[in-house]
Amino acid sequence: MKILIAGGAGFIGSNFVYYFLEKHKEWDVVCLDKLTYAANLHTLDQALQNPKFKFLKGDIADKDSIFDVFHEENFDVVINFAGESHVDKSIEDPSVFLTSNLIGTQVLMDASRKFSVKRYHQVSTDEVYGDLPIDRPDLLFTEASVIQASSPYAASKAAADLLAQSYFRTYRFPVTISRCSNNYGPYQHLEKLIPAMIIRAQNNEMLPIYGDGINIRDWLHVYDHCTALDLILDQGVVGEVYNIGGNNERTNLHVVKMILKELRKPEALIEYVEDRPGHDLRYAIDPTKMMNKFSWEPSIRFEEGIIETIRWYLNNQNWWKDMVGVLCDE
Repeated sequence: MKILIAGGAGFIGSNFVYYFLEKHKEWDVVCLDKLTYAANLHTLDQALQNPKFKFLKGDIADKDSIFDVFHEENFDVVINFAGESHVDKSIEDPSVFLTSNLIGTQVLMDASRKFSVKRYHQVSTDEVYGDLPIDRPDLLFTEASVIQASSPYAASKAAADLLAQSYFRTYRFPVTISRCSNNYGPYQHLEKLIPAMIIRAQNNEMLPIYGDGINIRDWLHVYDHCTALDLILDQGVVGEVYNIGGNNERTNLHVVKMILKELRKPEALIEYVEDRPGHDLRYAIDPTKMMNKFSWEPSIRFEEGIIETIRWYLNNQNWWKDMVGVLCDE
């Protein structure tokens, strides 16, 4: 059996590469990645030592090259992590996001159809649902929630989800879709909130927080995300959507203060900056379907996971030292 992990040199994709190689030693694993600024081939250094692993550089939106890869490799399963994910960058230039997140998804699905892939999984985001009011903690996103994206990034992911569902309806394409809450853990690019704040705080730099920091996110450790995806690939029902949440809502300000406390840095480093346009107030995933279908639940408590993540970044400076984290996107 052979799996294609598209976008496997990025944050979540690379964590899934290592998880899958360890869990499914009998499988051949192929990683395809364009190696944009947000990817890092050095993340896969250990995987590249594994004879069951192969890396291919490529753009999922390049139809001719993708079809050539599928013709040569004969994949059984495809999982798509590839794409752009930085909200602020999507506001600056939506076209890049539409090309990668929507056209790239179409190309991967067309190749999967032509070359008889048995299962295709689309990794999506809770941001396709828009946001929830802060004063209604009883409200959560379910798989039946209305799609109402707030940013060009979220709209590009929502469009890809709808396209995937149309392929299931029209072609009986064997697709499943998952929508996850905010991930954190090793190998996340410094443009994202948690790693950016860890490095800035360690360097005694100011920590920029949008608005007043009351925006709420549901945090999911990337390892728990990987276990959920593995279950969906193995037992998920084609045509279905599965929400993957961490059951861990925190304001951005609370997360930053936790980081400062662990690093023994003063809260005076916090700097409130002008909020971004269309900033979602609150994300909160209801993972009941995952729990009932697969007996899955998050295994890593945020209080433990954030400390583990802080230590990883402090102990792996060679991995991130050449990065420049400019925009602290959640």
